[in-house]
Amino acid sequence: MNRTDRLYALVEELRAIAPRPRSARWLAGRFEVSVRTVERDISALQQSGVPIYAEAGRTGGYCLDKARTLPPVNLTPGEAVAMAVALGRLDGTPFRATAGSALRKLVAAMHGDDAAAARDLAGRIHLLDGEGAAPPVPRLVADAVSRRRVLRIGYADREGAVTRRDVEPLGYLGTETHWYLLAWCRTRDAVRGFRTDRIASIAVTAEVPEPRSLRREDLGIARDAVRQLEFSPTLNK
Repeated sequence: MNRTDRLYALVEELRAIAPRPRSARWLAGRFEVSVRTVERDISALQQSGVPIYAEAGRTGGYCLDKARTLPPVNLTPGEAVAMAVALGRLDGTPFRATAGSALRKLVAAMHGDDAAAARDLAGRIHLLDGEGAAPPVPRLVADAVSRRRVLRIGYADREGAVTRRDVEPLGYLGTETHWYLLAWCRTRDAVRGFRTDRIASIAVTAEVPEPRSLRREDLGIARDAVRQLEFSPTLNK
């Protein structure tokens, strides 16, 4: 059994008995490798985002958090690479930090042969970044949108003059060259779009604002020029 197949099999072995543990010695015997090899494999899986933890004691060992993992995913190598290409285009978006861990979890849930074929196919694909790629969205902005926290920002206008504002994050507007934080501006008492590369300073407050809806007409953009992200055709219906 090669290492890729063994890593996949390790996850499935721990998933099958979760939440009970398996000792490194037991796993070494099961896969006919040394205890040290099992420990290295477990460490590699943990670093890739697989939620495996060690349970101390005579009856302890390695456990898998079943609630935070995927069962085997029947994606074809081509489907997996299509997702990798899409995730690889997220460098300038608010989701840059989570794209890599999402891909690692996806590959870890694939069958061994399919995962190996996907890696082979991915190794033959090259992406060329455009000169006008969007600057990265600040991590604090992305966290505030996800956690629904009021932001205190310093925002620079086109001339570079900075104003201080408290804003309630609502979402994002993305273009090929820029990302905008869509938020309720308490200074203007209206929805405003803040270009994220013009946010000069950021402080996340503990305040959770009352929920507000974000309508397309609030954006001041022609309706046919903007579209909402479709997460799942079924879920959106």
